[in-house]
This record gives sequence, structure tokens and C-alpha cells, in this order.
Amino acid sequence: MNKMKRSMLLLATTVLVLATALAGCGGSKSESSDPAPSTSSNNDNKSSDNGEKKEASGEKWELGAKPLGFSLYSHYDGIDFPVWDSTPAGKWLKENKQVDIKMISAGGNKAQKMSAMIASDELPDVIWGDRNDADTERLREAGKLVAFDDYLDKYPNLKTWMGDLNMLRADDGKLYQFPNWYTGRPYGNAGYAINKKIYEELGSPKLETTDDLYDYLKQVKAKYGDGIVPFEPHMAKDAQGLGVLYTAFGEGALYTSLNNQLLSVPKGDKLTSLFTDPVFREANKYIAKLYREKLISQEAFNQTEDQVKEKVMSGRVAVYAGASPTTFAMEADAALTKKDPNAGYFMIWPIHKPGLDKDKIYPGTYTSLGWNVSVITTAAKDPEAIFAFLDWYTGPEGQNLLFFGPEGGNWKGFDAEGKPNFTDNYNAEAVAKIQADNDPIMINGNTSYIDPAKMKYEMSLPAEKQNWSARYQGTITWPTQYNVTEFINLNPAPDSELGIAKQAVTDLFLEVYAKMIINSKSDEDVDKILDKAEADAQKLGYDKLLEFRTERWQANKAKLSGK
Repeated sequence: MNKMKRSMLLLATTVLVLATALAGCGGSKSESSDPAPSTSSNNDNKSSDNGEKKEASGEKWELGAKPLGFSLYSHYDGIDFPVWDSTPAGKWLKENKQVDIKMISAGGNKAQKMSAMIASDELPDVIWGDRNDADTERLREAGKLVAFDDYLDKYPNLKTWMGDLNMLRADDGKLYQFPNWYTGRPYGNAGYAINKKIYEELGSPKLETTDDLYDYLKQVKAKYGDGIVPFEPHMAKDAQGLGVLYTAFGEGALYTSLNNQLLSVPKGDKLTSLFTDPVFREANKYIAKLYREKLISQEAFNQTEDQVKEKVMSGRVAVYAGASPTTFAMEADAALTKKDPNAGYFMIWPIHKPGLDKDKIYPGTYTSLGWNVSVITTAAKDPEAIFAFLDWYTGPEGQNLLFFGPEGGNWKGFDAEGKPNFTDNYNAEAVAKIQADNDPIMINGNTSYIDPAKMKYEMSLPAEKQNWSARYQGTITWPTQYNVTEFINLNPAPDSELGIAKQAVTDLFLEVYAKMIINSKSDEDVDKILDKAEADAQKLGYDKLLEFRTERWQANKAKLSGK
């Protein structure tokens, strides 16, 4: 679930030929070296038996009853699809269930690829891309996408596992998007990883409050000097790691408030300035103090991710915080404990300011909608069959195939809760390889189902044999992440006046954030820098951006409440 679960940048490319092509005007093909997929009746991967359009009918599609072939395009510059049957799940589905998918990649230039497909009116059957992609939205407006509403009850996995689909609906009220890694339960990895050997050498002191953390970091520096980094934030230049510390100073304070998709603080029914927020100011006075006293890595704002990883892997970090510290900490724990059983990392319950409720501190956030989506175009000869396959794929059978292999090997049948029954032949090493090899075709993963399924196996093992990440996800990180679905889709069009203001305010924030932490000599300096930042942001149109986002936020809340 790695690269498909990374946060994707909003796709802001404008396809110049879109309007004329969709209106039926002629246009020449782009000179792309990778030709657009053919949707003619002689296409080897046509998605019906006779090449004719099919409407939703009473007959229900059944996996394997007849051949199903369709084209699937990845609308990303940096994410390429493999050949379908080069993956374990794709090979099994092709050989056993007659499912053959023509996987199409953008070849590093999604704008040119999409332009070519639109200009030639040769769209793929399915487009997999960003949920907020402007290109696919234009296709919807032009009537080139298939709505799923008539299929939801007939093929109920998405409806069952996702639950409320309203936030995915288009302005016309219909559903066109099939989400990837959606969930109805908390998930995420944000928090604090602690160096076990250092912690025990310092007497295993209490690490619960911001005061505890400050005292601990001073002890680390006093004992180990420059050989150990007391506090290592993951990519501070993007507010990572330090943003986790921000959440310690306010009950319900959101890590997402520092993200350029929000960059504000909800108060009552309005989104308010981050620069004037008392919690943000108090947190940054604390962080700046840690930096001044060299308790935070002095390279935090200019180092690479590889440099962060090297320090964590070598055990030269006492406290490591980030949006997903589990990635490096798990790998480091395995490597360090091989050399020394007393080494490694463990995670702690989120730090909180004294006097606050520790159970109302959320170092990370998640959304129920997941990351990217699949849309079916009107080029598909049998859209119902494609939707039915996607629905099967996102259900228990499809997810178990992707994660544990075909039924009969590592798993067989289901328990009373619908989780897989793992067999005596379960091979953890083989399962890890299956998941890694299938990762590129996990196009509509179901976090609601697969996380508890994976956890069932892990919890059956003694603690020392459990997967490191799974152990702390189940006990610490998942219970302490906050659902921010209501704050999605708050961005204005990139080329609009507000879109330009949004980018300018974002650039200002990142510049001010680093300056505030690095250059502040006192609490008064933090206030002065943020006062100036607020004035500068208002000149850039921050107030209008907040008004726009507040309006969109309230509309989201109405959707979520079903109003």
C-alpha cells in the first residue's frame, strides 16, 4: 500500500484541446510515442462479447462466467502500471477467471497522453487518477463518464464498506468515482518513535507531557552530546514532525491545519487564520525553544529524506516524529535488534500539554475517501461488468487475493466476522512478497476490510513476533488519528484569482515557518514574525481564501450530514 497511499499533488494541468474535442470538433493526435488505446470493435481488450453497449440489466455479472477485458489508464506522471499478468493477482485472474486488463501508463507525461486520447476521441475504458483531477471533471461535464448509481445495490461491496458516498458525488448528484483506500474506521501512522536503548539507559522516565519531553531531550543532550539527535522531525521544511508537536498544545488541534489544503483553524462555523491562532503560537514558541537549545536537529529544514533515514537507521536519534514514522522506525528496529536485542524503537501515546486530556490529542489525520479514484468512461462497451469487477476486487475475496494470495494457500474461507481464516500453511515471508508484487495493481483498496483482516493474524502471534508496525497501529496510531473528511476539496481553481492567492499564502507560510523556528531568539520574536506574516497574508488575499474555504467546508458538512 505504499506509493498508492502517498499524498498525491493536485493535478493542475489544463488540456488545451479538451473543449473542442469533447464538442465533436476534429483534432490531430499528439505525437506521443505511446499511442492512445483503441476502443474500436477489433480491440483485443474490448469489454463485451459483441461490441455493443449494454445497459444495466437484471442479469448479475459473475466473476469468471465469461471473459472480461478492458483498458485501464494511470493518469499520473510518476506511477506506471505493470503488465497485468506480470503480477500474482493479475496472472491468477487471467488464468482462472478470464479477466484480462490492458494496463496503460502516461509515459511520464500525463498531459500529453490525455490530450492525445481526447483529441482522437479514443478514451480508455477506465481512468485511475487523482480524486480532484481537473481533466476527468471536464470529461464528466462533457458526458464522457458513466454514473454508478444504478449498480450500487446490485453490487454492494463499495456501498457496504464505504458507507456514506455523498462526499464523492459530483455536482449533479451522481456518483462517478470508485475510491482507493477508503475507510469507515481510523487509520494512519502519525506519532512518536522512541529509541529503546537510549530511553532505558536514561532510566525509562515518564514521557507523557510536553514538559516531560523537554526534560527528556535535555537529558539526552547532556549524556550523549552531539553524537545523538534528541528530537528528529521528518522533513521539517514541510512542517512534518514539528506539526505533530503542534497538536500536543490543543485538544482537537489538527495536523491538517498546517497543510496547504487547509492552512487555517476551524473555530465555530468559520475557518480562521493560522497565523493568529493562540495554540499555533504557543506550540511554535515551544518548538523554537527546542531548536535554540539544539534539542532539535539543526539540519531539520535543509536535509533530505535519505539523511533522516540514515540517522534513524543508525540509532542516532532519541525521539523521531512524523506523519508516518513507522516506515523508517520499523526498518530500523529490525536492523538494530539483530545486532543488539536491547536496541530498536517503540512508540508512545501522543505527547500532550499538561492539563489537557491525552485522549483528545490527535497527532495525525485521515479521510474516509482515501486517495485516488477510478472512473469508467463511455468508451467502455460494458460498464456494468467493469463496475461489478471493481466491486468484487474491493470486496473480501478480491482484497484477500491481493494481500494473501488465492484461497486455499495462506487462507481458506471466512470467520463469522467475514475475516479470512488463515491456514496452518500461512507463510509470512511469502505473504509479504505477494503484497509487494501486487501493490502496483491495488487500484481500489479497501482499508475498512483489509486492516482488520491483517490485524487478525498479527494479534494471534506473541508480541515479539508481531509485525512492528501492526503492533503500534493497533494500540497507538490508529486510535489517535482524526477524521478530516469534512475538510477535503477546499481549493479554488489553480488559475483563478483565489487559486493564485492560495499559492502565494502557501509559499509565505512555508517561508515564515522555517524563519520562525530557526531565527527566533525569544517568544516575543515568534509573535513578531507571526504578526507580520498575518499582515502579509491579508495583503495576498488570505481573508478571501478563508471565506471561500469556509463556504466549501460548510457545504461538505451538509453533504456528510445528508442535508
